[in-house]
Amino acid sequence: MASNAQAGPITRFPADDLRHAKRLITTHNSKGQGVFLPEDDGDHHKIMLNGLAAANIIYSTQGAQVDLNDEKDIEFAKENEPSIHVRNGSVARLIDFAPGMESPIHRAMSIDYGVVIEGEFKLTLDSGESRIMLPGDCSVNRGCNHMWKNLSETKSGRMLFILLDVQPLNVNGQLIEEDLGELAGEYAPHPEH
Repeated sequence: MASNAQAGPITRFPADDLRHAKRLITTHNSKGQGVFLPEDDGDHHKIMLNGLAAANIIYSTQGAQVDLNDEKDIEFAKENEPSIHVRNGSVARLIDFAPGMESPIHRAMSIDYGVVIEGEFKLTLDSGESRIMLPGDCSVNRGCNHMWKNLSETKSGRMLFILLDVQPLNVNGQLIEEDLGELAGEYAPHPEH
């Protein structure tokens, strides 16, 4: 498991040895035609785990049905740095992992779609089961404790995570709760609603 005392090589997003990721957002012009807003790389970047990872929030939304009117969703995404996930909403987050970086074990109370963009990763569950994922491979994590490891010892890796809020989860009559462990300080707290 990674220690916060260890200084990692990542000082910005993107990691120095990975390609710059651009964000393209569409909107409508006065004729109702689709147009692009100015290209950027997201509104919220964060160095995590003392330089062992960097996160880039691609977008976040609120509500089960996102309100696109008057660009309310764009304003929400720009003005609100999300926690690990958004209650009754969504988060799309790119994370660059330093070479050999292994995340602390954690669980978000969300359904998490994980897609390998660059590199090779191992996904390990708290049962000890693990799987190797290559570029293009996808995981669907349904509230399980897990950890990620970048299997390259020489190159950073990148993953895309899309998190959607879920109803309370009970397993064998026991309520399962969010447990970010060592990652707890890396994310803004959930806003109280």
